[in-house]
Amino acid sequence: MQTLLRGGRVIDPGTGLDTIADVLVSDGVVGAVAPGLDAPPGCAIVDVTGLIVGPGFVDLHSHVHSVAGQRLQAMDGVTTALDLEAGLMPIERAYAEAAAEGRPLHYGFSASWSSARAQVLSGIQPDAGAVSSLAVLGNLTWQRSSSDRELAQWLALIEGELAAGALGIGVLLGYAPHSEPAEFLAVARLAARAGVPTYTHVRELVEMDPATPADGSQEIVIAAAETGAAMHHCHVNSTSGHHIDRVLSTLDSSRRSGSRVTVEAYPYGAGSTAIGAAFLDAERLRMKGLSPSSVVMLESGERIADEGRLRQLRSSDPGAPCILEFLDEGNPRDLGMLRSALAFPDAIIASDAMPVFWKDGSTDSTVWPLPPGGRTHPRTAGTFARSLRVMVRESGAWDWPEAFRRCAHLPARVLDEVAPGARAKGHLGIGADADIVVIDPATITDSATYFDSTRPSVGVRHLFVGGVPVVSAGELQVEALPGKPLRGESR
Repeated sequence: MQTLLRGGRVIDPGTGLDTIADVLVSDGVVGAVAPGLDAPPGCAIVDVTGLIVGPGFVDLHSHVHSVAGQRLQAMDGVTTALDLEAGLMPIERAYAEAAAEGRPLHYGFSASWSSARAQVLSGIQPDAGAVSSLAVLGNLTWQRSSSDRELAQWLALIEGELAAGALGIGVLLGYAPHSEPAEFLAVARLAARAGVPTYTHVRELVEMDPATPADGSQEIVIAAAETGAAMHHCHVNSTSGHHIDRVLSTLDSSRRSGSRVTVEAYPYGAGSTAIGAAFLDAERLRMKGLSPSSVVMLESGERIADEGRLRQLRSSDPGAPCILEFLDEGNPRDLGMLRSALAFPDAIIASDAMPVFWKDGSTDSTVWPLPPGGRTHPRTAGTFARSLRVMVRESGAWDWPEAFRRCAHLPARVLDEVAPGARAKGHLGIGADADIVVIDPATITDSATYFDSTRPSVGVRHLFVGGVPVVSAGELQVEALPGKPLRGESR
């Protein structure tokens, strides 16, 4: 199968190319990039004049695990959606189920630190499911520190997951905020030995919890410096809140000193998690300068009225998804803090996309457009288009080459060491995977809101995953399920 994309503005962040040219897609890879290419016999020709052609976006932080969720991400320009912050366990089951169901986008998973700890410390057997993983987050029994024997046991489980193809180690440290810091160092040492990255939801900052065993931002840079591991700081905007300037300064100093620390952010002032998460305890909300009314239940839309109602919900259904408002997007000062995370040098865009939940309890649908009543965080549908709108079209903080560098090239490079298959992603070199997005630069924007969260983004005109059209002329191709697994190879 061959396709010629004719006459677009081609941007390749791998080489710095930015010119009007044609792109030939042949047998799932980039066959040629040059002006005036001749179309081979039988080749489909797509006129992309006036549009931007670049590598599809690589999302390091997606929890959707469904056809429905990935279709929303496809309309947002994503070609590879990976769950690396939390991961899934057992990894072989996660890959097998995704392959059996089919996926519009490429997919992959990290080894799940929280699932390994929950299995050893609480006897909770993981089932590689996103909903069950959410439910575990509010269970207190796995959040304690480990004995030496327990530590060895769950580290061995993680090591086995790496051998089975996990893309590194996902560490939900913020969900076990008072666990022993030495355990995190042990994980970093394992990652360094195995030659894989860690992807960490850091624990609380000292400004928010003076009793924290370690400051979240300091802990990750110390571990990177002491072990030499590649360490990725997840959603720095949501874990840092009003202290973002201090955290970014800490990370910048670490990077300048040679530590292998990368960072991601998303363009929203509210996050999403399970209501039972440790940091949604009433006292911890007060430490952040927040209140129960900062929490909105995702499926019902209920805004929590008071601490009594918060305690009731955390006890009765700790896995229920909710939204936490940590910055006021209508406040210029808060908005400036949010944008400073996006503007941080080499900050990667990652969505933290959540499953879509329907009232009947389902989290997937093969119907398109999606059935009414589905609820999720708008970042699932709009992270990348919103970032482009805000940072390129509105503020001019990025030019288009920089946008593709942050959305495609840099995230793929995080994976180069652990996943040889990633080296063919995030650029348009000859032989690169034909994971390509074609964008209308004048109209690209998010459409999803907190009240209408499954509205697809606008402005992605074409999307190819392994050379297969998933979006054509702005319309999703419902029969297209070309996604393939991206697997790790630890040392």
